[in-house]
Amino acid sequence: MIKARDFVEGIKPYKPGKPIEEVARELNLKGEIIKLASNENPLGTSPLALGAMKEVLSESFLYPDDSCFYLRNKLARKFEVEQENIIIGNGSVELLPYITLAYLGPDHSAVVSEGSFIWYKIAVNIAAGELIEVPQENYSHNLKAMLDAVKKNTRLIFIDNPINPTGTIITKDELEEFFKQVPDNILVVLDEAYYEYIDDPDYPCSFKYLSEGKNIIILRTFSKIYGLAGTRLGYGFANSKIIPDLMKLRISFSVNRISQVAGIAALDDHEHIKKARAINEAGKEFLYDAYKKLGLFHIPTYGNFLFVDFGKDSQIVFEALQKHGIITRPIKGYGFPNALRITIGTEKQNKQLIQTLKKIL
Repeated sequence: MIKARDFVEGIKPYKPGKPIEEVARELNLKGEIIKLASNENPLGTSPLALGAMKEVLSESFLYPDDSCFYLRNKLARKFEVEQENIIIGNGSVELLPYITLAYLGPDHSAVVSEGSFIWYKIAVNIAAGELIEVPQENYSHNLKAMLDAVKKNTRLIFIDNPINPTGTIITKDELEEFFKQVPDNILVVLDEAYYEYIDDPDYPCSFKYLSEGKNIIILRTFSKIYGLAGTRLGYGFANSKIIPDLMKLRISFSVNRISQVAGIAALDDHEHIKKARAINEAGKEFLYDAYKKLGLFHIPTYGNFLFVDFGKDSQIVFEALQKHGIITRPIKGYGFPNALRITIGTEKQNKQLIQTLKKIL
């Protein structure tokens, strides 16, 4: 029997939040099930995107535009960059192995924070690179320690801002100091999947470093605030030398026709974003107070999710919530065995979550 290469044996597959259908089937649940596991927008999909998708469903027999010209054009105008600075992916996560395959190999290393988005580790393993994990400090990136961990063979540094699953950020001053010290031969992967939820003046403007010609790729997604997680659509910004390297590794037609149209329309749906942010902010305040009253440690978040520590094996809480029709996300694989990452839902969903927690705790 054929055997995979040795490094493949060490790759631990990504385990996403459980879908509603699976939980209903496994536990034979008949009533409403609330999914607070995958940081989806509880308002649903952007109405403008929904309308646009319906209009082009009849064209689904046609191959998509492989260059994603019109979506890249819309993004270029919105963010005031050139189309040559943009790559589109089947979700921003699709771009991660392209990055590692382009710049890593068995003789190279990449630096990541322990407890940050687990797909960075998977992408490094896919390229058979050396993974250097740096402990977090106060549930956030320790940029100084990450720089100290850099070796002669280091080619990539991954930074999610905010961090998934803790919800903390690095500030513009911290990032400025970091870029003053990072070696010129290292590509910094800055993942900003939740940036639309943030209006803090201390949050960095990553395009500053792109315009300065730094080795940076900025990743963003339509999965979160735009409510397009099911269409799989993400994108990245980088200089015009990096983008062609990644394009050579793309699978043809990986971004489908309907997703592209949805993304173009969603970028104009300012009302949807406004409502989503308002619900998220109200949900934060309600949940902060509720978790405090329950005596549960939680971290103020810059995303649409909360890190909640239960002081005991979180699998017990996770399973109990599931039996009551509420799906959350265990994060043992991130190094937090006592915590759950719980998406901020609608007012009704948040209240049901807290009422259920009061019962089961």
